Amino acid sequence: MVMCYIMLFVLGLLTGSFLNVCINRIPEGKPVVWPPSYCKNCGERLMLPDLIPVVGYIFMKARCRFCKGRISVRYPLVEFLTAVGFVLLFKKYSMTIDFAVYAYLLSILIIAAFIDIDHMIIPDKLVIAGLAGGIAVFFCNLFKTMDMYGDNKWWNPLLGAVSASGILFLVAVIGNLVYKTDEALGLGDIKIFIPIGLFLGWRMSILTLLLSIFTSGVFGMFLIAVGKKRRRDVIPFGPFIVFSTFIVLMWGWDIFKWYIIRG
Repeated sequence: MVMCYIMLFVLGLLTGSFLNVCINRIPEGKPVVWPPSYCKNCGERLMLPDLIPVVGYIFMKARCRFCKGRISVRYPLVEFLTAVGFVLLFKKYSMTIDFAVYAYLLSILIIAAFIDIDHMIIPDKLVIAGLAGGIAVFFCNLFKTMDMYGDNKWWNPLLGAVSASGILFLVAVIGNLVYKTDEALGLGDIKIFIPIGLFLGWRMSILTLLLSIFTSGVFGMFLIAVGKKRRRDVIPFGPFIVFSTFIVLMWGWDIFKWYIIRG
């Protein structure tokens, strides 16, 4: 079992390395497979020692070995977060179709979160990739019910696709009317909830939305309190969607049952 965790951690590191490529290239409209990875500062092609996840960053002392330019700590951070995410999902779901499905979803959402941080957008390519996986899950659910849905209703993921995204769309419309701006909420945030709903079903997608709103609100108030942001400043919503989705993947039904019992 220990070897399984080690292998999953390494797989997560390697996946995270690829996610870094996607984070850098998708907003620029560049292919993610070719050309091979290169230094963003000097353009030199990176060799195998440079590409070893986390270890390469430490070995090179966070600098390009060609131009000595500084390498962002984000690269090992994305790799480490992906690896930890894979291990925790494996601990929760073991080596099942559920693990593969949610590891795929997590990978897409990690890309979305960091692109949103950099550019305040969630590209349609990621929504489409999520939809492709979500539709596949929908058809798989017709033959084997996904535990995350909480029931065996075939329409559960379809309702999930429109419930949270629909609520968020109404929030965006109301926000635009109240604040007289079209920056209250991005369309990418709304659209990414469509595939999330397909993966999670309607109950868990709504729970994800509520957690996203709560965590972003708390973080926003903290930034205002310490003087880093003003009330009308915009912060990316994507990272909170990703964080909340992962929390729901791990403990969603526990939270749901606790709330029902408490209520």
